[in-house]
Amino acid sequence: MTVFPNSLTSPSGCQGCKSSLELDLDFTFAYQPIVDVRDQSIFAHEALVRGLNGEGALSVLEKVNDQNRYEFDQLCRVRAISTAAQLGMTQHLSINFLPKAVYRPELCIRSTLEAARVNNFPLDRLIFETVESEYVDNNHHLTNILSKYRKFGFKTAIDDFGAGYSGLNLLADFQPDFIKLDLALVRNIHLDSARQAIVRGIVTMCADLDVKIIAEGIENSEERNFLAGCGIFLMQGFWFAKPAFKSMASIDPSAWI
Repeated sequence: MTVFPNSLTSPSGCQGCKSSLELDLDFTFAYQPIVDVRDQSIFAHEALVRGLNGEGALSVLEKVNDQNRYEFDQLCRVRAISTAAQLGMTQHLSINFLPKAVYRPELCIRSTLEAARVNNFPLDRLIFETVESEYVDNNHHLTNILSKYRKFGFKTAIDDFGAGYSGLNLLADFQPDFIKLDLALVRNIHLDSARQAIVRGIVTMCADLDVKIIAEGIENSEERNFLAGCGIFLMQGFWFAKPAFKSMASIDPSAWI
């Protein structure tokens, strides 16, 4: 999970579509795997912003503001794709994006499409995810972006589902390919009957809507086992692997036991 600054952007940012991707802010990525417990495989890797020497995401994100948000969002996409290609990634790549840095999806996506083409990265292996709090002010804007992204061939995901109050409203208007359960629902779920009831309800709802669920923040085998028993098979968390700086993490065989 990556949390981005949430302030408003200026319409003047549209001029960024015509500018080069220059940014007085340097960063790289760590990649954390999303696994499929059914066949003990890695389904995807999420690109997580890091400083050049491995500093945490906050060291980079605290420098993002209204003036550089568009360029940062664009460069994140391009650099995540190029770095993943250099690593030889063959699984899906999940990239966090900023809806408030997207003005016209069909224009703001050009650099992403070019990066995928140059790096020979299939569009259908790209997942664009955002968090609930990013669309609370303008649900229509986000659903428009997600709909356009789907037409381009990308997959879409809503991160931190259950952390806010607008997730159900979004699902009524648009059904993404994935939702990622907020870790507050996952934490010690095997011991909490209320969370168990909520998650079972989400599983039923998503099955009816043909939306796949990713459980994030898995930290022990009990959480893993309970969620798998509910029919959630895509998972992410330290139990499987911590983010790997500038590389793809491997899964210790003991994580499946």
